[in-house]
Amino acid sequence: MAFYIPPPFLDRLAVHITKNFLDLPNVKVPLILGLHGRKGEGKTFMCELVFKRMGLGAVFMSAGELESPDAGDPARLIRLRYREAGEWSRVHGRMAVLMINDVDAGIGRVDSSTQYTVNTQLVNATLMNIADNPTNVQLPGSYDAEPTQRIPIIVTGNDFATLYAPLIRDGRMEKFFWDPTRADRLGIVTGIFEADGVPAVEVEKLVDTFPDQATDFFGAVRSRLYDEQIRKMIYDIGIDKVSQKVVHSDGKPQEFQPPDVRLAHLIEIGNALVREQERIRELRLVAEYNEVLQTPRSRSSSTSAAKAPLKPSAANPSGEYFASYGSSNDVPNAIKPANGQTTMSSKVSGAIATDITSLLSQGLRLAVEYVDERRFRVGSWQCFGMYQGHAAEAIAALDTCLNEHAHDYVRIVGIDSDRRRVAEVMVQRGGKG
Repeated sequence: MAFYIPPPFLDRLAVHITKNFLDLPNVKVPLILGLHGRKGEGKTFMCELVFKRMGLGAVFMSAGELESPDAGDPARLIRLRYREAGEWSRVHGRMAVLMINDVDAGIGRVDSSTQYTVNTQLVNATLMNIADNPTNVQLPGSYDAEPTQRIPIIVTGNDFATLYAPLIRDGRMEKFFWDPTRADRLGIVTGIFEADGVPAVEVEKLVDTFPDQATDFFGAVRSRLYDEQIRKMIYDIGIDKVSQKVVHSDGKPQEFQPPDVRLAHLIEIGNALVREQERIRELRLVAEYNEVLQTPRSRSSSTSAAKAPLKPSAANPSGEYFASYGSSNDVPNAIKPANGQTTMSSKVSGAIATDITSLLSQGLRLAVEYVDERRFRVGSWQCFGMYQGHAAEAIAALDTCLNEHAHDYVRIVGIDSDRRRVAEVMVQRGGKG
């Protein structure tokens, strides 16, 4: 498979690496190149392709190595790996680099709750010291009079605003924001599907169908192409025997038929992946879990919260709306939607029906969620369904949910076009009563 390297990416890496090995007159060359951009655009993978094409050696580190129970170990490891790259360059007579992946995940300050440790300070100080003195990098407890080979450092990340500001200043780090153009994306995706013989015109249509997706999305689409054949293989062998068959094979690689690479099939797989992404955004379980830990919810069935307006105001600039109703045993049976018709339900009250109609009339999507007593304590809600536009459908679904989960917590959530949860109404509180 021939992979495509976008010319701007290749140019920026090649220039930075090469000029760090040149003796330019009266020019201070930044030692570090920071590659940043949104997730999934192939920064690390394309760096490896550039290294291979240039024929240079690379020593890799990950963000997970920038923390340790022992203070000072990560800083010492950076110096060790830097010297290791210099020794490789000296022995092989070729250029080398030190690459640190996802540096913002290791030493970035994401929010006020991120712990700032001694190792974080030492890693920042070590990288700054190496950038200022790239030919004098010593290991703790020893001193080598011979100058160290200057080795360019490549770091990748998503958000460099979380890093220590003196580290990323221009004299120490060059910054390259990688945001591939449509032409770059077409080249990359064409390389992904080249072995499958997908015509260029169909690759273009596929990319234009999912214009907001990162490049690794299309790699995931190609990976899904083989799911059907693998599933068939598992059940042909027997799900209880597949482990032994695959691990203790006779050495012959498993043969697969060419996958179905029709454009319609690729788009169908892509839509399935997009639905999975949207489900994660809509549930936001991590945010809910953290909210529960910071502000424990009241579990009293008689507690009710006052309603706040959905429109932003001085007292409520976000426009958020959180309401709560009592147990389902206390709500009236009749509901009156906005059209004036009355529908009988054993669970949904008129006030809740009014809230549903109000939320949907504002163009919001409505999620019906439920959770049992145990998972309620950690905010691990499950989605019963998503509804938009038709209040009657949403009310009927809520009634079904209440009947199926009579002893669980049930709520409705309004979600705006930016997938923010701007309204929350507790419909039923769990309990055996």
